[in-house]
Amino acid sequence: MMLTMMANLKEGMDFLIQSGWLEWAGVFTGILCVWLAAKNNIYNWPIAIVSVLIYVLIFFETRLYSDMGLQVYFLIMNIYGWYFWTKKKNTQEQTIPVSTIKQKEIIISIIAILLLTVIPGFLLHQNTAAAYPYIDSFCTACSLVAQVFLARKVLENWLIWIFVDIIYVGVYLSKGLYPTAMMYTLYIYIAWMGYKGWKKTLA
Repeated sequence: MMLTMMANLKEGMDFLIQSGWLEWAGVFTGILCVWLAAKNNIYNWPIAIVSVLIYVLIFFETRLYSDMGLQVYFLIMNIYGWYFWTKKKNTQEQTIPVSTIKQKEIIISIIAILLLTVIPGFLLHQNTAAAYPYIDSFCTACSLVAQVFLARKVLENWLIWIFVDIIYVGVYLSKGLYPTAMMYTLYIYIAWMGYKGWKKTLA
């Protein structure tokens, strides 16, 4: 029993060391910023900025180029979201309230996801050594849409995140990014809690 416990402890330590401190820093800041967003806390934005800068480096090293480009977009949207959340809609509201998705936004989102999956996926497949170009591009497209809705406090952003995070878990496991896969597994739970919490504010 003791030998088994010691062996498991050694495997755990080896796992942490091999994963690298940079990825673990990205995991910590990534989880923290999503948790704060689910809590409707504005401080999620500066922490998210740190997280995306870390993941630009990680995704470059693992040749997930769509994800790397997505982090640059996230950087811009995090700055926008930080600004948008501090706006006062009127004298009664201290911050922008949660809203629900409109039919027009659904149609635009579907079209955007289709275009941002097929075109970048084809270009990456033809011109780079990108891993999973179409899956990567699809996840990127969904994330682009979800991030816009998050920045604008649209409730359904959390449902999109749940869907895309499930796919991301499989992608990162296949690339050996185990801490990141663990992070995205936790994201699924946080996103569900965020959806329920934001929905209560509407009620």
